[in-house]
Amino acid sequence: MKQQDAIAVVKEQLLPAFQSERRELLKIDQYLRNEQPTAKLPRRASREHKYLAEIARTPWLRLVVNSAVQMLHAEAVYSTERDVRQMWAPFTRNGMVAKQTPLYRDAIGFGTAYVTALPGQFREQRNVAKMRPYSPLEMFAVYADPAEDEWPMFAVRVIPQPRGTFHYRLLDEESVYYLSDGPDGVQYLERREHGLGVCPVIRFSPRLDLMGRADGDVGPFRTTADRLDKTEYDRLLAQHYNSWRVKTATKLDDAISDEESEKIRMQLSHEDILLGSNETEFGTLDQTSLGDFDQAKESHVETLAAISQTPTTALSGKMINVSAEGLAEAKANAYAKRNEFQVTLGGSHIQTLRLAAQIENRPEDAADYTATISWDDTETRTLNQAVDALGKATTMLGVPPELLWEFIPGVSKTKSDYWKKYAQEHPQDALDPYGRHDTPTLD
Repeated sequence: MKQQDAIAVVKEQLLPAFQSERRELLKIDQYLRNEQPTAKLPRRASREHKYLAEIARTPWLRLVVNSAVQMLHAEAVYSTERDVRQMWAPFTRNGMVAKQTPLYRDAIGFGTAYVTALPGQFREQRNVAKMRPYSPLEMFAVYADPAEDEWPMFAVRVIPQPRGTFHYRLLDEESVYYLSDGPDGVQYLERREHGLGVCPVIRFSPRLDLMGRADGDVGPFRTTADRLDKTEYDRLLAQHYNSWRVKTATKLDDAISDEESEKIRMQLSHEDILLGSNETEFGTLDQTSLGDFDQAKESHVETLAAISQTPTTALSGKMINVSAEGLAEAKANAYAKRNEFQVTLGGSHIQTLRLAAQIENRPEDAADYTATISWDDTETRTLNQAVDALGKATTMLGVPPELLWEFIPGVSKTKSDYWKKYAQEHPQDALDPYGRHDTPTLD
């Protein structure tokens, strides 16, 4: 791409579309950061009302997103046809084991996140894949067919600089172009060829539909979260002003003027005792019950849990005398949601790893479409239940025990691989399926 073409693509096509989309994403970002708009107040609202509206804001949708993210952890890649362990090396080398969590948080929260894979250097190794995730608040990609195309035509990364200026990284199928703001607008700096034949940007959109639209777990549920904040504000309002009994006294002294009566009223406090004539009548006004507000809030929480497929226990924190079967049923929708995300996000991981294999000159890995991501098991089970079930799989179905080690709660794929390696190197310490140590025979 020529210099003027790169400037035109960034200035005329990518930046206007990026800025338009970013405005909508910033609204979603408010809910993720608990900075969403407060409940609407009248123009003459007091400072107390404004304060109550501020503290009524609760990060419900951030909790919805985090509940899904915490059930996702990619731990390996595997294939039933060939050994693909080397395919996983770029993932660990680039620190993606830790970076995958914020990647999922943005992908699920905003609907889309991105990962780039470019040739780079790692220590003394050259032409190794450098992988890095990006938020949609800083990167934007354009697809000829957003629903069908695997690779974008162009992508731009916008990097804020001091004094309100920006640097830009334009990526296409040939090169990375470096641009920045200048006196006359966007100016060209340099070009670095990557030669991959595709724009090296992979989209992570767990809910991409057939129209190329990618909704996250915030945008569709904002109105429900607003209802919860409004209910919380109403409850705080009642708690602040009407949560105690109001004492009343009538016919105290009709002889005093209105001015004197107002002065006395302003000077009274809760500890003061009023004395009146025989005609004075004392009474109380009952406080406002907060039970109705609590019931309304509970109803809104159940609605949000249902439409977002989030366990009610994760949103309310209530869990009283729930059996293991009841807990599994309560989390069934959440596990279905997790399984859906594992399929879509796993496909994006494989696309990234195949591109990394191309960069590192491993053609068999780059052309492998049978590889699949292995995910950490996050289902809620006790160790006794899991070991009992796995033991029955060994004794009743004949499954080799070492193939089941990674399914033990708390045992990662890395740890189970270490156990397998240890068992191979120390066969004298191995256990048979019935738990007996192999003992050497005496000659």
